[in-house]
Amino acid sequence: MSGKGNCWDNAVAESFFKSLKSELVYHQDFRTQFMAKQAIFEYIEIWYNRQRRHSVLGYLSPFDYYQQVA
Repeated sequence: MSGKGNCWDNAVAESFFKSLKSELVYHQDFRTQFMAKQAIFEYIEIWYNRQRRHSVLGYLSPFDYYQQVA
């Protein structure tokens, strides 16, 4: 961790939550907390980690990237 007020401390988390909100949350109206939890779980485990391509990984999904590296 760097010093107080350094903007790079949370950059990765902030980038992820921006993607989560803009790709999922702002496009759905959740009726219950359970529905929100289920949708977020599916977004992370099915879409974000297994299908969504990430430029930093050479436009591979994290799942495909780790399959190549292993």
